[in-house]
Order: sequence, then structure tokens, then C-alpha cells
Amino acid sequence: MEALQTNQLTKTYGKKTVVDSVDLHIPQGSIFGFLGKNGAGKSTLINMVTGLIKPSSGSFEVLGQSGDRLESLQKEIGVLPDYSTFYEDLTAFSHLNYFQKLLKQSLSRQDILRVLTRVGLEDAVHVKVKKFSFGMKKKLGIAQSIIHQPKLLFLDEPTSGVDANAVLNIHSLIKEIAVQGTTIFLTSHNLNEVEKLCDEIAIMNKGSIQTQGTMQQLREQYQQVIIVHIHHRSLSEKEQTQLKNSLTELTADTQIAENTSEITVQSNELIPQVNKKFVQQDIGVFRLEVEEPSLEEIFLNLE
Repeated sequence: MEALQTNQLTKTYGKKTVVDSVDLHIPQGSIFGFLGKNGAGKSTLINMVTGLIKPSSGSFEVLGQSGDRLESLQKEIGVLPDYSTFYEDLTAFSHLNYFQKLLKQSLSRQDILRVLTRVGLEDAVHVKVKKFSFGMKKKLGIAQSIIHQPKLLFLDEPTSGVDANAVLNIHSLIKEIAVQGTTIFLTSHNLNEVEKLCDEIAIMNKGSIQTQGTMQQLREQYQQVIIVHIHHRSLSEKEQTQLKNSLTELTADTQIAENTSEITVQSNELIPQVNKKFVQQDIGVFRLEVEEPSLEEIFLNLE
């Protein structure tokens, strides 16, 4: 069963189409990255599939249920908005206790303390939220979104404004939640974060999905050539010339230097053949690195 599926999902306001015929298929238990510039339509799509606004046309299913029956699934969904609002005079513990009652949960004191510990707020259990830093509020928002153990979790900028150590902790928590079977729908402006965490990524532009796939699929789609950096033993000028001549038929561009070479090929299949040329000429290779485009580079090339 897919955690989320949309079929030609569309939202218009007057003559302006904000979300245009979007098809998404998100497997259960995956971490799905959803990217796009401000105004691309990401928030509108999320608002539709979480029941905050109604689609103009198209349909969607959440956890196997039609979007028309979304109200019955609200206890199965968790949401962390980019900017969470809290009651300033409540403590972290009081907040979670209040929200678990709203969700008609029956968590014990120890259950709530475990959730706060999971997000790194074990030292602020009884501290009022008005004394929280922005990063602490972000952690409390995550705790609030997972207290009922949702099957589908929407995380909007989960690590913005938090320190480096907290980022690592949140990343570990996201992976742990996914391993336990929860599907995570992640939006973030931190492209490195999305690249590291997500099983699949979709990039939205002007209301439409511009591209979608695993990181490897995106690289293969947008990488025109493959650049290989090779660190090898020192070569004489004569050896450099011989090596370059032997690689001519395999490579699109060849830069041979004394200790390092940069080889450009058209496909991954040619890399072993390039390495074989070094071996045939008794040139010891210390390290071979393939230069791959980052998610940031792919994202910018789609602009």
C-alpha cells in the first residue's frame, strides 16, 4: 500500500493555477523529499492532502483511503509546520500532555518523557516554552508531531534554526522513525540534508512536478558527462604522452599530469576500461574518484 498517492491533483484560485495536475506515488515507510522554490506550490499541495484546503480537481489517497474520508485518518497523520505556535506559559511536558489528550491518546507520564528525550528535550521537561530558543521550539514541534506515532509524517524544515549537533540528532530520529514504518514527507531548503536522508525526491516548479526519482536516477538523468579523477604514481613526460594516446578512443577529454589525471567519459561502463589502460602500462592507481552532481547542482540546473 502506498502512503500517499495523488492523481492529477489541481488547485486553482481564479485564473491562477497553483498546483497543476500533480501525480505522486509515495511508498509506505520511505523518506520522500519534496523540493521547490518559494511559490512553487509545495505548501498548497501539502494543505490539500492534509485536509486544510479542497482540491479544484483531481483526487488523492492517504494510507489507502480516499481524500474524501481524510477526517477519519487524522490520528494517523503527524504534521510539523515550518513555524510551530505554542502556549508560552506551558512547559514542554504540559504541551505534550495537552495535545495527547486532544488526540484522545492515553500516554503515561513515562511515555511523554520518552518522547521528549527522543528529541533532545530531556533537560527542559518542566521549562516554560517562553524561555525556549528557536531550536528548542523546533524540537518540541517534532515531539508534538510524533507523540501519537503517526503512519504518515509531514516535516517542513525540521532542522532550520537548530545547531549542528541537534541537526545530527534530528536526522537520526527521522531515520529511526522511518525504519519503524512511518512514511516521512520532508520539505527542506537544505538540499544536502534531503540528499542524505531521502529515498526519493521530487522537485516542483510552477505548480508541476519537474522531475522525480532516487538520487541515482536524478544524477543519471542530468549528468551529461562523467568526470573521473585518478591519483597515480608519478609519470614521466613520455609516460604521460603514451597514456593520453592510449585513452583517446575511450574518452571525451583527457588531462594527464604527473601525479593526477582527469578523464571525461560518456558512460560509467567506460570507467573499468580506462582503469585497465593504467594497469596495462604498469601505472599504479592510488585512488579513483567519480565526480557526481550534487542535488544542489541538479536543482540549480532545473531553474
